[in-house]
Amino acid sequence: MKKQNHKKIAFQGFLGAYSDMACRAVYPSYETVPCHSFEEAFNAVIHKKTDLAMIPVDNTLAGRVADVHHLIPKGGLYIIGEHFEPIHHALLGIKGAKKADLKHVHSHVHAIPQCKNMIKRLKLKSHVHADTAGAASEVAQRSDPAHAAIASALAAKIYGLDILESNVEDEDHNTTRFLVLSREHKVARYSASKPFMTSLVFRVRNIPAALYKALGGFATNGISMAKIESYVDPAFGVAQFYAEVETHQDSPAFKQALEELRFYAQSVTVLGTYETHPFRQKKKTARKRA
Repeated sequence: MKKQNHKKIAFQGFLGAYSDMACRAVYPSYETVPCHSFEEAFNAVIHKKTDLAMIPVDNTLAGRVADVHHLIPKGGLYIIGEHFEPIHHALLGIKGAKKADLKHVHSHVHAIPQCKNMIKRLKLKSHVHADTAGAASEVAQRSDPAHAAIASALAAKIYGLDILESNVEDEDHNTTRFLVLSREHKVARYSASKPFMTSLVFRVRNIPAALYKALGGFATNGISMAKIESYVDPAFGVAQFYAEVETHQDSPAFKQALEELRFYAQSVTVLGTYETHPFRQKKKTARKRA
């Protein structure tokens, strides 16, 4: 059933995937649109099939989502927000299935090692799928009590499966960071009292210590850098850098740092400025108390 305002948000995966859950958490009034690939999700926004896309970029256990980091700099979209989604896996079986009857478990390549203690305890043979929700869909289609899936509670609801065990992940800090992408460059209004993140891509000139000099402006202006990653060209030379800095693009400090960056860079593109998610502040507070 379509939402009343007909706004849509794209994600990679089957309905019930963790990306689907993240979309529903941040944009509960939007219709979520599943896509087979990250590139398809990007194109859904570019070609105006959806209003937004939400893409996972990092996970506390699995690390960065490599395909996405190559798409963002050349995707033609702007970053308008971030979201941190806690990942809680559930063991799903067909209606009436019992854990004692299980012999096989299906899930994503990253989800299976995240639940190795449960898999070992139940002596299950694991099978890798492209998506957790897709694994749940296949288990539902099999209708075999010996087969289960590791997926979300939302997937259980969508595909008519029973939750045989909740929170089967080995670590309780499993969290995925998502970025919200838009065709429009929607910049959050600047306020000195709020925490912001600015994402940008740039190429440096072919001179000694170019990167060191290019980034010096952020250090001298007191701007923390949350992330920097390089992307190589076909000749395996460093072609481009993606960076995230903890400030607003309209702040005086960023403008001064940008001037210095542009002096040493061939090109600079700001991909977006957005308020940081509360998850970051909670982690900073926890580290200070530790």
